[in-house]
Amino acid sequence: MTVDDSPGRDTQRPPVDPLTAFAELGRIDLGATDLPGALGRVAELAQRAVAAADAVSITLMSAGVAGTAAYTGNLALALDERQYDTGFGPCLDAAAAQTVNVIADMDSEQRWPAFVAEAAAHGVCSSVSVGIPIRETVSGGLNLYSLERDAFDREAVLTARTFAGYAAVALANAHLYAATAALADQMSDAMASRAVIEQAKGVVIAQQRVTPDEAFEILARASQAANRKLRDIAQSIVDGAQRSPSTAAPADRPTV
Repeated sequence: MTVDDSPGRDTQRPPVDPLTAFAELGRIDLGATDLPGALGRVAELAQRAVAAADAVSITLMSAGVAGTAAYTGNLALALDERQYDTGFGPCLDAAAAQTVNVIADMDSEQRWPAFVAEAAAHGVCSSVSVGIPIRETVSGGLNLYSLERDAFDREAVLTARTFAGYAAVALANAHLYAATAALADQMSDAMASRAVIEQAKGVVIAQQRVTPDEAFEILARASQAANRKLRDIAQSIVDGAQRSPSTAAPADRPTV
């Protein structure tokens, strides 16, 4: 998600007090907002809450592959992608090691020369990257870039770390939401399968005058013989019963 394609602070979105921004983050409804939308909101509010930030991005890394999940302008995206291309940079190190990397002055920075050169080409003089504490197989980093030297003081770094924590919560909740949704889908499928099997048992009971247990055994044997799922066999029987007896396929009438 991108919020603004031009470098520099967004005058259309005035700065906000960090506490106000934090409260707004807490109102993000992950049930109604997808993960890119939530992370985009985190990046936007981080830029507005940290006065010195001219561009903000969120990096996610999985299985050694990094990408920018949200950014507030092409300036942040360009600097992120330079790091991905070379495999080195403050945001990659912050994401991998869960550290905080502050560059007060690009002119004196020696740890990431390729990144520093790219930053200088874009007029960026300082930056801060904060690792996002994400579990499982994904790591991340919140990156703030400024056109000023010594832009990020201790308070700004603390604010950035708080935003990184909110991004972590959003990611964790999104993972939980996705897992819960997947479980709900599985349960729905299981209930649908159970319903169609019960319907098929009723058809077999009526056709062959057997008990419910015997009807289930008939379905199970038909499933084994045809090497098909029990639900598929049951569905074919139900479908056959809905047709007239003269058109129902023989396969739809399993026998003992």
